Amino acid sequence: MTGADNQQERLDVKWIVGFVDGEGCFHVSINKLPKMTLGWQVLPEFRVVQHKRDEAVLDKLKTFFGFGNIVVNHGDRKEFRVRGLENLNKIIQFFKENPLKTSKQKNFELFSEIICLMNKEQHLTREGLENIANLASQMNKKIIRHLESSETIRQNSLNKE
Repeated sequence: MTGADNQQERLDVKWIVGFVDGEGCFHVSINKLPKMTLGWQVLPEFRVVQHKRDEAVLDKLKTFFGFGNIVVNHGDRKEFRVRGLENLNKIIQFFKENPLKTSKQKNFELFSEIICLMNKEQHLTREGLENIANLASQMNKKIIRHLESSETIRQNSLNKE
């Protein structure tokens, strides 16, 4: 293998930042779950979605980071998904050292703040949960997330399917 071929096989840090700027997502779901202490589950995740024909690049991301899963996203789409505070803390460290270049940086900063609160177990207090819901509502499409309305929003989306 030549040096150029080998370079194409490995993902470069700058390439990953650009790729995530275009294809990545920092997302926080807040789901009603009665078995949880406050009745709500906070589920943060980092995702990169691709058509199944490009699953190889998702595999390379998984290899680069050394964790995460490749799962079906929807239909013919696959995603590299990272959940769990330990691995999300590693993702945050990576993007703090290698900042995103687009408006996605703002979503990352909000996501990072939420993970920091969760590291301090703030999601286990009503005040912390409200704070996380407020931060999450400022991310991505800016869906307003109030704990009481999260269940209504989820029910309405299920009714439309």
